[in-house]
Amino acid sequence: MKADSTGLRVLSRAECLKLLASVPLGRIVFTDRALPAIQPVNYVLDGDRLVIRTTAGSKLALAVRDTIVALESDVFDPAGRTGWSVTVIGHAHAVPEGRGEFSRLVRLPLAPWTYRNGERPDVRDHYIVLPVEQVSGRRVETYP
Repeated sequence: MKADSTGLRVLSRAECLKLLASVPLGRIVFTDRALPAIQPVNYVLDGDRLVIRTTAGSKLALAVRDTIVALESDVFDPAGRTGWSVTVIGHAHAVPEGRGEFSRLVRLPLAPWTYRNGERPDVRDHYIVLPVEQVSGRRVETYP
């Protein structure tokens, strides 16, 4: 078992991807008007990339045009003192409507968790793809 300097178990790329696929929610880190911003997003793992669905005019959509972003996802059990955290870094880009890739992304199981002003799930038609260029993860394990 490989551990970091704090005793957390270091996860392999394969373990990180498996854990990312097991949860639908993470926090994306991007730059908004030269300041760091963090926003919760739901996503789906599509091979070696994360796909996020949002509205075209959202703060997130405007900020992550071909930029480097990070996404962190985790699960922790405070009572059991166990859990994991995975961070992805990559160049995010939008997939324009009309491309063949867009029609494939529409079919992914990626429905928005929230709706504003009565909007329907199909109104959020802007897809952001984040290739998993760098990934790191740690697991918290309690030993008897």
